[in-house]
Amino acid sequence: MATDLTAPRTVSRADVTPIQRRTLRLLFTTQIIGGIGVTIGIAVGALLAARIAGTAMAGVAQSAAVVGAALLAVPVTRIMARHGRRPGLVVAYTVGAVGGVLVVLAAATRWVPLLFLGMLLFGGGTAANLQARYTAVDLAEPARRGRQLSLIVWATTIGAVAAPNFAALADRVTTGWGLPPLAGPFAFSSVAFVLAAVVLLGLLRPDPLLTARRLAAAVAPATGGGTPAAAPVGARAPRGAGMWAAWSVVRGRPAARLGIAAVAVGHLVMVAVMSMTPVRLGESHADADVLRLVGIVLSLHIAGMYALSPLVGWLTDRLGRRAVILGGVGLLLAACAVAGTAGHHTPRLSVGLVLLGLGWSGTMVAGSTLLSESVPAWVRPSVQGLSDLIMGLAGAGAAVASGFVMQSAGYPVLTLLAAVAVVPLVALALRPVPTRAPDKEG
Repeated sequence: MATDLTAPRTVSRADVTPIQRRTLRLLFTTQIIGGIGVTIGIAVGALLAARIAGTAMAGVAQSAAVVGAALLAVPVTRIMARHGRRPGLVVAYTVGAVGGVLVVLAAATRWVPLLFLGMLLFGGGTAANLQARYTAVDLAEPARRGRQLSLIVWATTIGAVAAPNFAALADRVTTGWGLPPLAGPFAFSSVAFVLAAVVLLGLLRPDPLLTARRLAAAVAPATGGGTPAAAPVGARAPRGAGMWAAWSVVRGRPAARLGIAAVAVGHLVMVAVMSMTPVRLGESHADADVLRLVGIVLSLHIAGMYALSPLVGWLTDRLGRRAVILGGVGLLLAACAVAGTAGHHTPRLSVGLVLLGLGWSGTMVAGSTLLSESVPAWVRPSVQGLSDLIMGLAGAGAAVASGFVMQSAGYPVLTLLAAVAVVPLVALALRPVPTRAPDKEG
């Protein structure tokens, strides 16, 4: 996996267009598969943890998956920086599949530590899904980055919207096979992750990141663009292009800081509110109805997250990154207000969850696009990994806190605290952000 033998040694912009088109089609397909795997597990993760370890621990178990995705971003992006996107995505999906198997074993044995370990590794599926959006813009033209990134985000809709409704079916089928209740969806998730990994391993050639670096190396001499001595633009990143280098680059770039903050805060608010919504529904409905209602409400929420992302991407390219980030913030605040005042009125709660998904989409698409174009190519994978690490830890903290807040103060207080967390992002987004041209730096 150290060398992509299918990648041309020299690349021109004319060579890139068909490669990018093929890459987008492949990522679109694997995002559908991976979206099913991630979402079908999320749909029942809190319920399974609540039954094995108690309501307060439901948030901890959900946060384990978020932490796993965050921590895996570090080794996965290190693999990508040295060897390309393909091996990094394959490793992430494989780890997620192992995690799903461990969750099934934990449900069978009711061993809480094994459940947490399984959920931690299950985060590999999320890590792969998140890194795929960056893979989509490695070879994208600057004027189309927002749209092409959002296309891959949108692809998750097809699998993710339907996945929560498959949870009940998977549970019924696997219960007949002898698996304990709520374990079956994780078995299905593992199968989906393995399938996505196999498809990427065989077909993601030439590697888009390695091709982008070769293109940068070919363009730099022609345009007279300089590259720092410590940042060569060959097919591989320099060995010093790790997290410390990424942090140094981000520190000096206000646009990159805003991109990371938008992604992290949007994810924090979404995870805090969404992760406790199944528990909220469980407070007022019988067990026989909970999975069905969770499936409906989360499907609507996920539709909000992904279904309109092509429009969000178009607006990101048309109106600008910062304007869409601010729009996403407004939607997140509206979501907290609606969901927090819904009481046990399920339709109103569903509206709040749709708004929550739309707000997340705005901050995720615009923030990720802004971040990717605000840093030079040689350190881009590490900066993207740093962003996913911060985003994951923010979401994990929210998931842990949400369980305890839910138990001690209730769902309305949880949504109020989530709304308060958005305020610093508003201040940061309203500050003027100077523009730079990082792509000319290598």
